[in-house]
Amino acid sequence: MTSGLDIPALVVFVFFFALVTVMGFVAAHWRRPKTLAHLDEWGLGGRQFGTWITWFLVGGDFYTAYTVIAVPALVFATGAFGFFALPYTIIVFPFVFAVMPLLWKIAKDNGYVTAADLVRGRYNSRALELAVAATGVVATMPYIALQLIGMAAAMHALGIPGEAPLIIAFLILAFYTYSSGLRAPALIAFVKDIMIYIVVFVAIAFIPIKLGGYEAVFAAADAAFKAKGSGGILLAPTQYAAYATLALGSALAGFMYPHTLTAIFASSGANTIRKNAMLLPAYTILLGLIALLGYMGHAAGLKLTNNNDVVPALFKTLFPGWFAGFAFAAIAIAALVPAAVMSIGASNLFARNFWKAYVDPNATPQAEAKVAKITSLLVKVGALLVIIFLPTQFALDLQLLGGMWILQTFPALVFGLFTSWLVAEGLLAGWAAGFLGGTILAWSDDFKPLHWFGTGADRFAIYSGLLALALNIVVASAVTAFVRARRPAPTEI
Repeated sequence: MTSGLDIPALVVFVFFFALVTVMGFVAAHWRRPKTLAHLDEWGLGGRQFGTWITWFLVGGDFYTAYTVIAVPALVFATGAFGFFALPYTIIVFPFVFAVMPLLWKIAKDNGYVTAADLVRGRYNSRALELAVAATGVVATMPYIALQLIGMAAAMHALGIPGEAPLIIAFLILAFYTYSSGLRAPALIAFVKDIMIYIVVFVAIAFIPIKLGGYEAVFAAADAAFKAKGSGGILLAPTQYAAYATLALGSALAGFMYPHTLTAIFASSGANTIRKNAMLLPAYTILLGLIALLGYMGHAAGLKLTNNNDVVPALFKTLFPGWFAGFAFAAIAIAALVPAAVMSIGASNLFARNFWKAYVDPNATPQAEAKVAKITSLLVKVGALLVIIFLPTQFALDLQLLGGMWILQTFPALVFGLFTSWLVAEGLLAGWAAGFLGGTILAWSDDFKPLHWFGTGADRFAIYSGLLALALNIVVASAVTAFVRARRPAPTEI
């Protein structure tokens, strides 16, 4: 990637970043309630977002800046395996259609704000509530840090040196999230998604023209993988199981995260969620087009030290400065929306399931909202410190663990919607087994998301998160059976 400050790109970048900053603060007055000093209003936008707002908001925090950077980077590095993100999103939306309206109704009827609230209400277990809440916060922190990686990649492509611009950008994010709550990312998501769509459609139309067409793009990518001796534009037989289990595990985990559940709970009704489950696959088409940028990097002859630079390098190399600045602004703004929702989701968990549960059980709604606002600032500062002082790979490793960790909340949150057989003791034991067992497995695999079985041509890999989930379910079922067997039978009268 070329170095040096690109003035036209910088001017366009600053303009659009300033635009969304103003929108972030204006959002405090958008559909303004009598007060924002309530988690329902600050943290869930009053639970009033309709179909289109929810579509942009869910898309905004599900398809993040790191998605725009990481998916093409994985395709650039490994080829067809990087496309696992497409079946993952195809699987997840039928799951959303079937499950999320039920969760929304329970949350709405009982005033629940977080997943841990639902678990507490269903199983009457403080320990299980704490486990789900802690997992949500721990899994979200590195995810926020990864939004910073996406934003940093865009800023470095502009030629902006140092960490100061990144710090300023996230301070701005912190303050308008504090003042506006969920309304800020909901409003900004409109601009973010429109910009991303423009960038992607222009890229997939014009980059192949400059590179000799799609046939030349695929041929160049195939030649690059053959020269490297790994990867390819088709899956190898040893990758089938890894591809399928990573897609399935990612789909099951995707809407367990606090930020995606926050967007769901902010919807105005169950039908709004169902309509979104039918409309959201439009983002899958967009994601597939974004992934193709990884192949285009090979066709453009990019030589990169960091695969995450493939998209910024493409735009900086093949487009005029003003459009590159527009693309980098879209990527940076794509970091703001999910980072804001993630910090709000984590803050809701802390305020409701830590602070009110253990520190101040008599906290008023105003005090609860104030704790959440302050926590949202601290969460962003923590993510920023991770990026500044720790290696990027550390944040990536933690995020890979985060997907496995959040998957362990699936039985407690989802199974209870369809069966009353499982008991809190069993679910807590299953969570502990899956969380600890999965962590140990990931550590033994050098924090890679896949665990390999067999030798030679018979080797195959399974997503570690699914293995941990299987252990979770087995232990939860066994402990539940044991507990139920020891309970006295009801006395007949």
